[in-house]
Amino acid sequence: MTDPSIDLAPLSRPHFNELLKGKFVEKGWESQPSVFDERGDPSAKMDFMKERLGIEVGFGHASFIGIDLLKFQIASYSGLDKIDVGVYIVTTKNFQKKMKNEYKQNWEGSLSFEKNSQNEELLRICYTDKERTAEESLQRLSNHLFSMN
Repeated sequence: MTDPSIDLAPLSRPHFNELLKGKFVEKGWESQPSVFDERGDPSAKMDFMKERLGIEVGFGHASFIGIDLLKFQIASYSGLDKIDVGVYIVTTKNFQKKMKNEYKQNWEGSLSFEKNSQNEELLRICYTDKERTAEESLQRLSNHLFSMN
């Protein structure tokens, strides 16, 4: 959001999703890869995947957290073994408030970091990096998310 070329005024949830999709695909991330072999089922797809890292964007209603996090568990399961680390992208309440007050964008009901914090135990259970320490995993994630390649 620090990119000066991004206009916040029209930044609705779908528009933000499209912006992220463009940025991730530009960096070599696969968009909407299948988590398992149910091609017609949208819940069978992860938002982005690259080099064993999976990303879900949680801008929808908070009720979707279970389905979204289940994708990480399924994709890391030994039978599928597609990811080592899952990243869940959400906004903050401050961001949602700013979008509503300054730009009249309705983010009400969206999942937020603060709502996710209430699910900390669930997030910890879903965390899956089988062979790395937390520090190694975060460094690897940072390298992939923010590299210019």
